[in-house]
Amino acid sequence: MALAQSIATAAYIVAALLFILALAGLSKQESARRGIVYGIAGMMIALIATVILVVAEGSLTGGATLGIVLLVGAVVIGGAIGLWRARVVEMTGMPELIALLHSFVGLAAVLVGWNGALYAEGIAPELVGIHHAEVFIGVFIGAVTFTGSIVAFLKLSARMSSTPLMLPGKNAINIGALGLFIVLTVWYVLTPSIWLLVAVTALALALGWHLVASIGGGDMPVVVSMLNSYSGWAAAAAGFLLNNDLLIVTGALVGSSGAYLSYIMCKAMNRSFLSVIAGGFGIAPPRGDAEEEGEAHETDAGSVADLLRDASSVIITPGYGMAVAQAQYPVADLTSRLRERGVEVRFGIHPVAGRLPGHMNVLLAEAKVPYDIVLELDEINDDFAGTDVVLVIGANDTVNPAAAEDPGSPIAGMPVLHVWDARNVVVFKRSMASGYAGVQNPLFFRDNTQMLFGDAKQRVEDIISAL
Repeated sequence: MALAQSIATAAYIVAALLFILALAGLSKQESARRGIVYGIAGMMIALIATVILVVAEGSLTGGATLGIVLLVGAVVIGGAIGLWRARVVEMTGMPELIALLHSFVGLAAVLVGWNGALYAEGIAPELVGIHHAEVFIGVFIGAVTFTGSIVAFLKLSARMSSTPLMLPGKNAINIGALGLFIVLTVWYVLTPSIWLLVAVTALALALGWHLVASIGGGDMPVVVSMLNSYSGWAAAAAGFLLNNDLLIVTGALVGSSGAYLSYIMCKAMNRSFLSVIAGGFGIAPPRGDAEEEGEAHETDAGSVADLLRDASSVIITPGYGMAVAQAQYPVADLTSRLRERGVEVRFGIHPVAGRLPGHMNVLLAEAKVPYDIVLELDEINDDFAGTDVVLVIGANDTVNPAAAEDPGSPIAGMPVLHVWDARNVVVFKRSMASGYAGVQNPLFFRDNTQMLFGDAKQRVEDIISAL
């Protein structure tokens, strides 16, 4: 058993290093594929080490065969479901799938916590209090992650309204729930009771639901990364209960990186990080669709083709609408054709474009758009003034001038792409509806803006034909 434990410990160290390399690789598009390979390798090593431990422990207790059967069965069933979902999910459905996967991590943490409470054995007397605290905290974090992720899944998949839930005294509810959790934790550590565990589970499930339900659709990209962080801390809590170093390290990596990503995205949306993680504390609800502020100018594919033919510089700013229409492939084709004509084509990506951090980058990489022409907001925002044509394909809130010009707007102060500074702006949309944040966009009524209505994929293909 000692030898197996030593082998597993060494394997866990190697796996942890591979997970760190995976995160580093995923930080850049050029190295993302290599990062995924590192992550897969780390997980395979961790699974093999776990099998070795199960066999070693089973040989001592006589239950090796049953343990292996259960472990292999779980891996096969889970792997089959994962492969099936990975093959059938569209990129437009990736945000809600990830939110749903986060819920599984939270549920696992809850189950591990309950198991640790019901079947605790061999704990030194001086560590019993610490064990009880680990159980309670692990269950709380896991339950919040579980229901919060379910609500995020429902909102992202349009099965639930993206409008924030505005209960009277919602901030007091959240703060009161956290205070009650602290009281229950102390109570449980001093006098453990199954009813206290039931109470904290119910409290955390309700708090997770309320936290995410209180956050509006415009903040959902932050919510996804925030839940990613929660799932990491839930995994770390499970690691403490299972005395598994790899779970602790991996959970801490995911939790800290998710929290930092949430902070970066909050800055990109002019949101307070503490406000968002507190369930929208201090965030004004969207005002809904405002009345139209002028007359929109409609155009057609042929006219847009003429603009592009005469342009020397073009910037394309994609959004979730491009993902829905699956227009990334014709957009990549249009980009290639324009570059062959000597036109400078670049992409401007807002940090929260789409429903997921990096959503647009993944779509463009999938369509083989060169990495070096895909630029972030800070890299390209000053270049719009010298650009002949900007194609806004499915973006809305991320190109809304109200964020920069209307102090009373719900998105006031949010950094946006200044597309309106270009000579000509063409907005691809199905209708004049507002964006996911529910805020009207004055860009549609600017003199230098033209609206190209219809399915984005079809309209881009029409432009290619006209060219």
